[in-house]
Amino acid sequence: MIRVLVADDQPLVRTGLVTLLDGEPDIEVVAAVTDGQQAVEAARRLRPDVACLDIRMPGTDGITATRQLSGPDVPDPVPVLVLTTFDIDEYLFGALEAGASGFLLKDAEPEQIIGAVRSVAAGNGTLADGLTKRVLAELVSRRRTQPVTAARASELLTPRELEILLHLAQGMSNEEIARALVVEVTTVKSHLARMMPKLGVRSRLHAAVWAYQNGVVDVRR
Repeated sequence: MIRVLVADDQPLVRTGLVTLLDGEPDIEVVAAVTDGQQAVEAARRLRPDVACLDIRMPGTDGITATRQLSGPDVPDPVPVLVLTTFDIDEYLFGALEAGASGFLLKDAEPEQIIGAVRSVAAGNGTLADGLTKRVLAELVSRRRTQPVTAARASELLTPRELEILLHLAQGMSNEEIARALVVEVTTVKSHLARMMPKLGVRSRLHAAVWAYQNGVVDVRR
């Protein structure tokens, strides 16, 4: 069962998300709160598999709450899926840099929202359709010195891990990578589990972003 926390200050949106997610046989909403501070407190207490956070909330906003729950300095992070009405680059980049594992617009189809929750719970991450290339291009333009350089990554990663990273950066699922490499899905997952700590990332989404940000993959392709 995927345990989910929902945080949104709009009663109609909050109730709609709770109803949508609770209606799935494999998802349980364990808390529904109205602001970022409540979200942080409830998530730390209940340890949900996914925290679905709005960005614009009174008091502590969604990006600040995301950083407190899933930032790079958090030892035991709670995966965050940001759901927002606003397709604004600064929100998107801010959420990803704060540690969010997914970003989706609230006008997404119900099945997309449900799928995003499942994806984040599985450690895969997700981005709204049409945003991926834009995000990667912008992150590359903002490139910062990373804790592991691309050249060093080639030294640290095994040839198979590097191959999986390249497929991952092209947006392939674990199943698609397994078919491409003619291996079991469990093998792909095992390689990912070993690879991500080497890169200092916590999800498949951040591993893909890292690959572009460090020039392992060319965003223009």
